[in-house]
Amino acid sequence: MEATEFTSEALKEIRVRPVEPSEEARYQEQMARHHYLGALAKIGETAWYVATWREQWVAQLNLSAAALKCGVRDRWIGWDFRSQYGRLNLIANNSRFLILPGWNQPNIGSRVLSLTERRVAGDWQTRFGHPLFLLETFVDPQRFHGGVYRAANWMELGLTQGYRRTKEGYSAQADGPKWVFVRPLCRDARTHLTHADRDRLQLTGASKIMLNAEQMRQLPLCFKMIPDPRRSQGRRHRLPVVLGIAAAATLCGRRGYKAIFDWADALGQQARERFDCRRENGRSVVPSEYVIRDCLVRIEPGALDRALNEWNRAWGTRGEALAMDGKTMKNAVDETGSQTHIMSVVGHESKRSYAQKK
Repeated sequence: MEATEFTSEALKEIRVRPVEPSEEARYQEQMARHHYLGALAKIGETAWYVATWREQWVAQLNLSAAALKCGVRDRWIGWDFRSQYGRLNLIANNSRFLILPGWNQPNIGSRVLSLTERRVAGDWQTRFGHPLFLLETFVDPQRFHGGVYRAANWMELGLTQGYRRTKEGYSAQADGPKWVFVRPLCRDARTHLTHADRDRLQLTGASKIMLNAEQMRQLPLCFKMIPDPRRSQGRRHRLPVVLGIAAAATLCGRRGYKAIFDWADALGQQARERFDCRRENGRSVVPSEYVIRDCLVRIEPGALDRALNEWNRAWGTRGEALAMDGKTMKNAVDETGSQTHIMSVVGHESKRSYAQKK
């Protein structure tokens, strides 16, 4: 169909729907062939959409995980560095938008985006079990000017710093800032994204943070005064490094020895250097699951608690309200044979333990 023939009535016949499993090979083949960035694998929370006109494919969209860090976006939302990590799944990134050859005609792009916006929040809730409040995308100004997003009423927030993620962390130099556009999917999207009640946002699990570089460097220092219970013979990883990594993984939402090791094993070389990990053959290595478990079960709990409170005083968030609760420890008796009880004071919002007493 020629551009002059594609009227407003024809635009109304465009439909947007999720890609069927039987169509995924076709979707990926066309994305790889026609999109300048190529295809993307379906990893994590990802949704593929196709726009059709009378059963003909017109355009393809890929919605996937939000960018881990984006300064202009995070400032616009009002996120601080501590709270954003556990809420990133409330945002989806329009990581690919392809208008197929022969369909690059006026108003088609904005129409497809508009139809996607109308249905994606419901699709996300049904498929992934939590709400979606915001869409984001990045536009390369050296190739495009973002006109289709502006026409669809997306908001232009500004430019990224231009650093890109690598296996080692982030590139050393900026190489091409991108325009950042966002599209709220509901009224007061920023209010929802910063709401204190995680249950209301259907966020499961404990509140998580993402550690910055300085926090990574400081965590091992908190454990320097704890005596190492291990023999010096065969000791490969320093105790402050092991405890720092274990504490960092726990702060980032990991639970259990294996989960802590998996988190550590996924660290890039730059992050491992911040923790001051041992170097072997020119590369930083992390302690094994066995070493992490061995250290944690042998450390005196009171010393560990005091060290963590030192870090909390420097970096922890303040709770507006405190909860006091006591527990009887099962099968635990003190030196006099009495049952052991623990009393704790915890911040409601921060989930931080301010004090605990036997």
